[in-house]
Parts: sequence; C-alpha cells; structure tokens
Amino acid sequence: MDADGRDGIHVRETEIIIGCAFTVLNSLGHGFHEKPYEEALAVEFRHHGINFAQQARYPLHYRQVKVGEYIPDLIVFEKVILDTKTIERITDHEVGRMLNYLRATGLQVGLILNFKHAKLQFRRVTLTSPSAPDLHS
Repeated sequence: MDADGRDGIHVRETEIIIGCAFTVLNSLGHGFHEKPYEEALAVEFRHHGINFAQQARYPLHYRQVKVGEYIPDLIVFEKVILDTKTIERITDHEVGRMLNYLRATGLQVGLILNFKHAKLQFRRVTLTSPSAPDLHS
C-alpha cells in the first residue's frame, strides 16, 4: 500500500482528474456539500471526453454471501475510484476507507478530493497488492 501515490500506477490519469478538480473548484468555489462537486466533475469529464461511471454498484460478500454493496461516487478511466469530500482535512480514516473500497472493487488506485477549503486538498491512495496490502508502510 502506498498512501502517497509514489508507486507509478495510473499517475497520468490521476493528474488529469486532479486538473479537472481544480477547474471545478475554481468555478464553483469551496464549501458546498459533496454532491455538487461530484456532479460538476461528471460535467467536466464529459466536456473532456473522459470515460467515467457515476454511482456504479459493487457487491460486498462475506463468506461467499452478498451482505451489501459499495457505490463509489465516480470510477474514472475504468481505473481510479474518485471520492469527493467536504471535510476539514483528509485523515488516515479516509485513507483506510479508500483501501477498503479498492479491495471491494479490485481496482488499485483511489483519489480522495476535498473541496471544503479554497485550496483543493487531495490524496492518492494505491493498493499495490489487492490480496495482501502492506498496511504498515
């Protein structure tokens, strides 16, 4: 696991997503609820012809029994989970949740975007080994 995103997986894609997030923040401003930022990002992705899925559903299983589902805000480029936030700051709690999301989807890269403040805060999280992440790095 690399919570700092220095592993090189889908770096270009996350750079493009972050660029779109800056555009959204500069246009809408900061501090709204999360949903308008998710919707604005979807508009921005469409504008740039970026492939994405909004509110896709992933089943959650326990002992081969479906016990629920995970519905991410956005999956971008079919590779990156995008989680929009309007929180004070991104903490280890959000990173831990993103690791669970990556395990649930089988994807390796997640991006947490925080639109709470005038300066965009983001955190790139990777799961380099979906079966056995190193949670101590």
